[in-house]
Amino acid sequence: MRRLRFLLAAFFLLALDVLPPPPMAGAQLAPDYYAVVCPDLEGIVRDAVRMAVAHSPVAAPATLRLFFHDCAVRGCDASIMLINPDGDDEWRSLDGITLKPEGFNTVMSAKAAVDSDPQCRYMVSCADILALAARDAVFLSGGPDYQVELGRYDGRVSTEASVLIPHGSFDLDQLNGFFSGLGLSQADMIALSGAHTIGAASCGFFGYRVGADAAMDPAFADQLRGSCPGAAAAGGFAFLDAATPLRFDNEYYRNLRAGRGLLASDQALYADARSRGAVDRYAADQGAFFGDFAAAMTRLGRVGVRTADDGEVRRDCRFPN
Repeated sequence: MRRLRFLLAAFFLLALDVLPPPPMAGAQLAPDYYAVVCPDLEGIVRDAVRMAVAHSPVAAPATLRLFFHDCAVRGCDASIMLINPDGDDEWRSLDGITLKPEGFNTVMSAKAAVDSDPQCRYMVSCADILALAARDAVFLSGGPDYQVELGRYDGRVSTEASVLIPHGSFDLDQLNGFFSGLGLSQADMIALSGAHTIGAASCGFFGYRVGADAAMDPAFADQLRGSCPGAAAAGGFAFLDAATPLRFDNEYYRNLRAGRGLLASDQALYADARSRGAVDRYAADQGAFFGDFAAAMTRLGRVGVRTADDGEVRRDCRFPN
């Protein structure tokens, strides 16, 4: 039951402490990095993600969360995919096991599809496939289609102790502190938080707010009581965006203006005057949100990029070569 509770947690839920990943290093990245060695790469990955999303609506938010988790912990090096024989790896940490299997399966399916092309076999890093799959998960859910910078190498190390990311209970200062450690601004953080327009969270991450947080709309609180009727509702969950839970749009920000943010860290963006203006802007202008989200995802994708000197192109995303 404990594991089920974690597997139903939100794709973007965050843990408490912070150890910064390597700094941004995007100079080697370029959208056409594989143009010669694997010219059909983007189409191959998108087809694989399309199949995954068609099979399960959980695949899109799970893949997007996987990308954030990977970049935020050790940098964008697919270390989240690694399996250590002794069990000391990221995905088996308390925060890692909140990641849904559909995200891992989407990336593994895309990797298999890429390597089935003789021209591409073992030429494309798992980190780049994950970055492409996250973009395609957004696009196939109705969100923006944007260029993905490529040229990352895969890391060789994954440890449970390195998984230190923010809580869904964070206030604005705590959120800003964490994202600044990644080299990202408050504006980036607010745009990236819009990823909560898809996905869900288990009752344990928001139940304490129901009936106790004055910022929560009373009608919304009543609705959540039905999803989480009591402490025994370990398997209960609610969508992060109850209005359009499977569609990537700007309803997340409209929800915040109405006091219908599921997590405290969501509602904090509207409760704090320093970030409220950005919420209002995105709630009123979906195009502005899409543009800023794409730009912030690009900057996130530059965090901790590895090169041939400190990385590799894994043949199997689960194990170092």
